[in-house]
Amino acid sequence: MKIRIGFGLGTRSKTNDQESFGRFVDALEDQGWDSLWLSERVSGESPDPMMAMAFAAGRTTRLKLGQSVLVLPGRNPVLVAKAIASLDRLSNGRVLPAFGLGVAESVEHQAFGVQRKERGALFNEMLPLIRRLWTEEVVDHHGKRFQIEGARVLPKPVQDSIDVWLGGSSLLELKRVGRLGDGWLPSFVAPADVRDGIAEIKRIAAENDRGIDEEHYGVLLSYHDGELDEHMVKSLKARRPELDVERVMTPRAKLAERIESFVEVGASKFVVIPSQEPPAEQWPDHLHEMAEILMPLQT
Repeated sequence: MKIRIGFGLGTRSKTNDQESFGRFVDALEDQGWDSLWLSERVSGESPDPMMAMAFAAGRTTRLKLGQSVLVLPGRNPVLVAKAIASLDRLSNGRVLPAFGLGVAESVEHQAFGVQRKERGALFNEMLPLIRRLWTEEVVDHHGKRFQIEGARVLPKPVQDSIDVWLGGSSLLELKRVGRLGDGWLPSFVAPADVRDGIAEIKRIAAENDRGIDEEHYGVLLSYHDGELDEHMVKSLKARRPELDVERVMTPRAKLAERIESFVEVGASKFVVIPSQEPPAEQWPDHLHEMAEILMPLQT
């Protein structure tokens, strides 16, 4: 099983100007990190993931590019398919799409113009449609939400089959991965959660005559030095009151050990995200220190 480790930025990232983001991307490419992952939060300080991925694609030749995650409900599926196909072409097949429903915050719902209760049905119709637009020459679609005649997305992606990653750890989200996803990348979970989640996803996939690659189970890991970030803890508790935050947050010194515990239950793809970023000028040194800890785990 191939172990791969990428690096991500959170929704409050201040690495959002040409100099700081460029320095960050260059260090990831030079130091051998597998991938870069960018979060979407319209009301946050982090850069728009699609724009940032395009910037990174033009600056690198090896680094893979993922979203953690891009919100689908509220977007036009044809335009999403076109944008990702174009980015896949221009990056020579380095795109790792990861889609989601969006965070449960009213300001975010307003930005996408979708009621919270409508998101699931929209997502379930959009993702299969986007896949068709990537692979079929002409697409006709008559669904509950979208009516499309003769749609074309050209040029097609470099990848013959783009794998789509989904997040989430609730039962409903696990079922969605089993029915629609090619990979699973949950956040704020413990090894036992991943073990049980993989079993449920495999069960649902089998019920739907699908299979998911054994190497397409991963984890997004937030790490910290010293005390936990109070803002992050408060935000997590507001969204998931039942969550034991200390159980799912990892001290930097124990990050390699934590990854190994996830590997034991079947995960092999990892994205590490600092809960508190270093100053912009320290990114190369910080990433070098992290690479020394984590790169030996890659196989």
